[in-house]
Amino acid sequence: MATEAQGEESGGLVFHPMDQFKVEPLFGGDAIAWYTPTNVTLWMGITILAVVVLLILGSSKRAIVPSRGQSIAELAYGFIYKMVEDICGKDGVKYFPYIMTLFMFIVFANFLGLLPMAFTTTSHIAVTALLALAVFFAVTILGFVLNGPAFLGLFWVKEAPLALRPVLALIEVISYFVRPVSHSIRLAGNMMAGHAVIKVFAAFAAIAAISPLSIVAITAMYGLEVLVAFIQAYVFTILTCVYLKDALHPSH
Repeated sequence: MATEAQGEESGGLVFHPMDQFKVEPLFGGDAIAWYTPTNVTLWMGITILAVVVLLILGSSKRAIVPSRGQSIAELAYGFIYKMVEDICGKDGVKYFPYIMTLFMFIVFANFLGLLPMAFTTTSHIAVTALLALAVFFAVTILGFVLNGPAFLGLFWVKEAPLALRPVLALIEVISYFVRPVSHSIRLAGNMMAGHAVIKVFAAFAAIAAISPLSIVAITAMYGLEVLVAFIQAYVFTILTCVYLKDALHPSH
């Protein structure tokens, strides 16, 4: 606050692009416990509500000539179903509901975060890490349940020369346990970086000399963020399908 006050007194430009990611209690106060309703809680709830409205209410009439909501819901359903079928095969279709739910939650959270005064829940590693760990543990448990000890064949590259197999096995094990880290950081990092850049350009819009350039930059970045919002949801989902395929068919 002192830095901001000094900046205002001196006529300098003061902005804090990372303040938009601050977790704050909804009903005032400074203390945050695990049960405290926060802005993250609010926007996660809005995200779930938006998904329910689109997928359940939007397609409840099941009209032969679909409405816009029904068309979007059917496109999303067909898009994810084909992804699961193409990557995991027919065996993976039974896990389609989970993957569909995951995609819809992430894509809606990303898009809602682009609204003015909104909070991007997927910019927080706590949210994306939970999603990534859920995928990691689900896939690992499923792999052992379906294949037993044969699931360990995922780490043993039979096609490689015998002398290299132990080294490759170690690399495969490390790579496997790094999955939830890369899975979560990729999504959170991309969402946070784009929003921070937009905030920086928005601060420069207050300067008359560069205001037009700043507005053009904001428009371009916003358009890019719309694309990134969908792509990051797609990447997270397609990697989930790839990991699921490893659980269903672990042998190299």
